Amino acid sequence: MPAPIRLRELIRTIRTARTQAEEREMIQKECAAIRSSFREEDNTYRCRNVAKLLYMHMLGYPAHFGQLECLKLIASQKFTDKRIGYLGAMLLLDERQDVHLLMTNCIKNDLNHSTQYVQGLALCTLGCMGSSEMCRDLAGEVEKLLKTSNSYLRKKAALCAVHVIRKVPELMEMFLPATKNLLNEKNHGVLHTSVVLLTEMCERSPDMLAHFRKLVPQLVRILKNLIMSGYSPEHDVSGISDPFLQVRILRLLRILGRNDDDSSEAMNDILAQVATNTETSKNVGNAILYETVLTIMDIKSESGLRVLAINILGRFLLNNDKNIRYVALTSLLKTVQTDHNAVQRHRSTIVDCLKDLDVSIKRRAMELSFALVNGNNIRGMMKELLYFLDSCEPEFKADCASGIFLAAEKYAPSKRWHIDTIMRVLTTAGSYVRDDAVPNLIQLITNSVEMHAYTVQRLYKAILGDYSQQPLVQVAAWCIGEYGDLLVSGQCEEEEPIQVTEDEVLDILESVLISNMSTSVTRGYALTAIMKLSTRFTCTVNRIKKVVSIYGSSIDVELQQRAVEYNALFKKYDHMRSALLERMPVMEKVTTNGPTEIVQTNGETEPAPLETKPPPSGPQPTSQANDLLDLLGGNDITPVIPTAPTSKPASAGGELLDLLGDINLTAAPAAAPAPASVPPISQPPFLLDGLSSQPLFNDIATGIPSIIAYSKNGLKIEFTFERSNTNPSVTVITIQASNSTELDMTDFVFQAAVPKTFQLQLLSPSSSIVPAFNTGTITQVIKVLNPQKQQLRMRIKLTYNHKGSAMQDLAEVNNFPPQSWQ
Repeated sequence: MPAPIRLRELIRTIRTARTQAEEREMIQKECAAIRSSFREEDNTYRCRNVAKLLYMHMLGYPAHFGQLECLKLIASQKFTDKRIGYLGAMLLLDERQDVHLLMTNCIKNDLNHSTQYVQGLALCTLGCMGSSEMCRDLAGEVEKLLKTSNSYLRKKAALCAVHVIRKVPELMEMFLPATKNLLNEKNHGVLHTSVVLLTEMCERSPDMLAHFRKLVPQLVRILKNLIMSGYSPEHDVSGISDPFLQVRILRLLRILGRNDDDSSEAMNDILAQVATNTETSKNVGNAILYETVLTIMDIKSESGLRVLAINILGRFLLNNDKNIRYVALTSLLKTVQTDHNAVQRHRSTIVDCLKDLDVSIKRRAMELSFALVNGNNIRGMMKELLYFLDSCEPEFKADCASGIFLAAEKYAPSKRWHIDTIMRVLTTAGSYVRDDAVPNLIQLITNSVEMHAYTVQRLYKAILGDYSQQPLVQVAAWCIGEYGDLLVSGQCEEEEPIQVTEDEVLDILESVLISNMSTSVTRGYALTAIMKLSTRFTCTVNRIKKVVSIYGSSIDVELQQRAVEYNALFKKYDHMRSALLERMPVMEKVTTNGPTEIVQTNGETEPAPLETKPPPSGPQPTSQANDLLDLLGGNDITPVIPTAPTSKPASAGGELLDLLGDINLTAAPAAAPAPASVPPISQPPFLLDGLSSQPLFNDIATGIPSIIAYSKNGLKIEFTFERSNTNPSVTVITIQASNSTELDMTDFVFQAAVPKTFQLQLLSPSSSIVPAFNTGTITQVIKVLNPQKQQLRMRIKLTYNHKGSAMQDLAEVNNFPPQSWQ
């Protein structure tokens, strides 16, 4: 056969190809020639053919058929053959293929070879692709070479030892004696690899970490010599002596000084020296400074040194390099909780980063800005963040709005400022706010009694002709319904009152009802607001009746139901309308999701925000407002568990009125003594006002132990039990879902089924996201009616998304709670 072409000629030929198809054709033709040569056992040109095959492999073409040829080259006595053979082994073989085990004996022989370069090839290959079996077999040879006086072999043996420790951690102690003299070496290559080896051993073993802490003074001395040494052309990079070795030493010092006072004290001076003497005009110096800052922040360093480190990060923020600015912002975000005052000094620079064109820098600057907000700078920081909210990209608006809400709630200097800030956010980014923004703002407004006139006037002006921000329109509709009389009377003292007539207010609400931009939820707010105004306004009641009657035939079932019930109020129960639609009292914020709390979010089943009103402390008046009215049809709020008999008591004033006239339910009046079988109801649920009713169950703890109903794939479901004191046959089960994995579980849904002898009510969950690392739980309440006092059997179904996959599982929970508790 003619001699195959050389590698250089093959490269030149392939580069002349004009199309991918032409290149493929050349490769296929050359691969066919190489295969033929391999089949004929051509030892003369095997090295050349494998070299060409490796080049094709680098271009992305299959080259696996050359694996055995690499082994033959490794077994050759010629250095040129071994060099290509070992290179091929590192590129074409890995521990998943059994062929690599055939190399073990060749590598062992070459590790004991008389030529250092052959030994170096064997060390490189073992350190690159050695499996755990190979590492166990050859660790002894590596340890011998680690003790040799040859610097060329010692640096390669140290890196190979790192690979052996990663594959077989129990062999770590074998290399401990060889590490004693490694740091005494003058050769920078050996020093560098030795520090890498020590770092790996310290990270993997607490015992090794304690053992090597005595080397801190020696490492400090090496680092000091690097800083103080003069110009050395062999190690100089941009005017800095061996920055790679400096960075490695700083990383090792960080590990050794973590949670250790003595080691931290020994390295404080050298860290200060590195931080002040390193040149920052080049990227090399910035890399060393960054490692120095990380080391200072991770060890138990002095407060002055930590301030110096934060000042370095502050200088990074002024750098033109975007990567350096991003690194600085990320580092400051990690340290802001421990060194808040020091980071505050760079607040103006951090705020300037909000204007950066790079979205990654913007996001980090936004997160850090929120972390810097406190009671002293709340006004200035909110001004900057609101300006950022106006101009930022849509993907930032949701997070920015949430951050502003939290900061304003925590540090608001006054209620007026708080309300103005939230309204500004709703005006700017109303479509991006979370579902709980509307009920939270409504609660804030309700509790700020002195601000009612000011707030309703501001909201009225904010939505004039602009219904694009639906949460803002919802809050405005609610406030106009509640405080429309204050708007018309012009009682605002905080700013110049506006002159508004009753008809103009109704015009606005009617335009919200017919607007194409209004959602079903917003229309529900507007219709309820119009109904409330029938008791606040005096001249437009007939107009309100007409509007309400029109929507009695709406194709929107929710609006239709509301309108029919409101019509019934006008026709059948007009004498009760003023009491039912009276102004909302001040509400207390409830943050826990207990067994009796019903949680719903804006935009779901009930369009009005829900808050839990505290039970009244004193006796209730006997007015018509104390009659329990089902004004909204119950939906998710009326329990499916019967708690009162269906027969009417003697007192007609205590009727549970169904305004549609087709259900006959009764309840005892709040003021009259209740029959033994009917639980007393102390306060009516004013569902018309969009806030939650007094719970129909008053649960008490019973001391029954909880059970683990489900535990799989990091998801744990725990059941806790209580009994309702209003009905002994009702068991209240609170489920708590927790997640021990590293990623959140989203779209979590818990479903349950029980036998026909039981009745089940499943209330709304507190969230749909189960946080990772057990940092939070989802709670959900199940109420079970068990009239026969049997032990409960339940089948549960769980669905959620995790790590990008939809998960679903079924489980059964049997024989609970204990029979003695039934």
